[in-house]
Amino acid sequence: MTGPDAAATPHGEPAGDATGTLTLDSGLRGVLGAGPATALAKAFGMTTVGDLLSHYPRRYARRGELTTLAELPLDEAVTVLAEVLSVSVQDYGRPQPGKKAVHRTKVVISDGRGMLTLTFFNQPWLIKTLRPGMRAMFSGKVTVFNKTRQLAHPAYEIVPGSDDPLDATISPAEALEARLWADRPIPIYAATAAVTSWTIAKQIVKVIDHLGPIDDPIPERLRAERGLLDHRDALVRVHRPISDDEWNEARDTLRFTEAFVLQCVLVQQHTEHRARRTRARLPVPGGFLERFDAALPFSLTVDQELTGAEIQRDMGLTAPMNRLVQGEVGSGKTVVALRAMLAVADSGGQSALLAPTEVLAGQHLRSMARILGPALTAELMPTLLTGQLPVAERRKALLRTVSGQARIVIGTHALLSDTVGFFDLGLVVIDEQHRFGVDQREALRLKAELPPHVLVLTATPIPRTIAMTVFGDLDVSTIAVLPAGRPGIETFVVPLDEKPAWVLRVWQRMAEELALGRQCFVVCPAIAPKKLEQGEEIDFDATPMTTVEELLADLRRHPLLAAARIEPLHGAMTADEKEHTMRAFAAGDIQVLVATTVIEVGVDVPNASAMVVMDAHRFGVSQLHQLRGRVGRGGVPGLCLLVTAAPIGSPARERIEAVAKTLDGFELAQVDLEQRQEGDVLGRFQSGGQSSLRLLRVATDGDIISAARTAARELIGGDPEIRTIPALRAAVRRRLDDSERASLSKG
Repeated sequence: MTGPDAAATPHGEPAGDATGTLTLDSGLRGVLGAGPATALAKAFGMTTVGDLLSHYPRRYARRGELTTLAELPLDEAVTVLAEVLSVSVQDYGRPQPGKKAVHRTKVVISDGRGMLTLTFFNQPWLIKTLRPGMRAMFSGKVTVFNKTRQLAHPAYEIVPGSDDPLDATISPAEALEARLWADRPIPIYAATAAVTSWTIAKQIVKVIDHLGPIDDPIPERLRAERGLLDHRDALVRVHRPISDDEWNEARDTLRFTEAFVLQCVLVQQHTEHRARRTRARLPVPGGFLERFDAALPFSLTVDQELTGAEIQRDMGLTAPMNRLVQGEVGSGKTVVALRAMLAVADSGGQSALLAPTEVLAGQHLRSMARILGPALTAELMPTLLTGQLPVAERRKALLRTVSGQARIVIGTHALLSDTVGFFDLGLVVIDEQHRFGVDQREALRLKAELPPHVLVLTATPIPRTIAMTVFGDLDVSTIAVLPAGRPGIETFVVPLDEKPAWVLRVWQRMAEELALGRQCFVVCPAIAPKKLEQGEEIDFDATPMTTVEELLADLRRHPLLAAARIEPLHGAMTADEKEHTMRAFAAGDIQVLVATTVIEVGVDVPNASAMVVMDAHRFGVSQLHQLRGRVGRGGVPGLCLLVTAAPIGSPARERIEAVAKTLDGFELAQVDLEQRQEGDVLGRFQSGGQSSLRLLRVATDGDIISAARTAARELIGGDPEIRTIPALRAAVRRRLDDSERASLSKG
């Protein structure tokens, strides 16, 4: 048999150059050339051999396999392996005088169950190149034309020998080699329109052909205990397997390697952070914290007490605290954070609370003043600092902050301004940390003379695997128990797909709550109807989205709600408008608030008893759980109605049903992780970024992550700078470049 594999070893390495010269840090430009290297850098950010080799295949196909076509995702670049059924060429439109005719080549391919159309313009020779019966890989973006899915101008690669039968006179050895070649898995890579899967495959083969020895980042004893492959062998086998067993074994090795390297970074960051020195912040007898606790009109829950003790212990050390407090919606995280602020005030220091929105920052100020009482409020002088403050109030707030009069400063991004200075910043509290970038958090931390203690709050319950993967450099406290006396929330699905008339009962039920003197939220996924761009066609198949503007007008006209004051709240309003609206709603002057998810976090109106979520299928599990946490915070049970047109059995409907079945946010967080794209879920905890994991999956690899973390702690405990394993130290540097590493240290 002839072809590119003829003179290669089983894994494709040149027989005469087994060692090679390339390392994982070698630049791609030198081995691939300027053009291909630039294309890879632009498409994937790859610059080194290690970058390219860590672009693992997303799946494997076979030369005899026909790839499923029926469920190709729209508007995504895909690679399919299929058989050509037919090829035809036709004139497209009428030729213009003096111009050549436009030819349209239509190719129909099949996987035996479904068909897909490929369209090419002005390439009539394809009728001789792509012939019925041959197999090829096609790569392009899936679009819709005349309600039919197609690939327009896809790149393609014909599978060698797919349309030419083998010569009957070939030898048995040649026949065996051909059969092995036909059975070998074909790596399929995540690709773009400019850089196809087979282009990547060819470039990887070229790199592997010249790859030199690679030191293993996994300690030899650990590798033997877990039965892992040598690192170089794993890289070769994952990209050039000769059997399914080979790439499966290689993936197992590389998956653990990824977990171990990441955990080494996180444990190392935690160790380095604890090695810093700062000022201990302890409460004093008869001080602010003791007086606050004595006047508290309720008892703390067990979880609040335990978390408070952990925080007090951390802040009593000269190493800066770096703790994450995750708590159920309404579990009392704010009280825990306030007690930490009072301990700092006892030591003469200040605390800064960074909130994601002006609505939430203002509410924090009001609720803290209320719970502190007049005397403590006057002494601590909690101060609000936002971008929308009038000039005179802003100057006053800045003066209180820099002079140390304000022991507690609450604000939004305005706190990060260069004009904001602190007298003695001892504690930074980040509320809903996933709303902030690491650079923003670091800007606030740098305003302290000594490293401040840091307390990160999140009301989004975090699965254990994500906590280990993303927050591995933070100590984690959990508040799962709700304060006594909370009446709970009932959640019901309103299935418009089966029961369209039930929407009438939704507004009747809301009117009944209003008649009892209570208030209601109505949540919509959008502010206003989408305006079509010039030339954009209306998608008649798309489900209309409920908007604040349209529903607000409908509800104001509804006969059952005629006596109610109904107002909007959304992100397009000015800060003054939002503040005025929230104050009026909290005072009971507004009965119904038609809002977007601006109310998702922290809005606390005890008299709000009911929430209607329109188009609930457009929200994630954790987001729905967060939203409904805005009701049932007073003395009456909360009611949440999830209105959806999602049909029974659809993933969206399953998410909504899961929310309706339980109030356990940690259970729902796991459901969210299992059902949604991992990048989406991790992105909430990575400052808006997508998942940077390659093979590791937090939804299924909990045992691997846990084992890797244990091994990393053991190693870093005796060798904090990883000097004993140079390959691991290089892998840490390679896996997380300088900016990513800085992000972790800041986060």
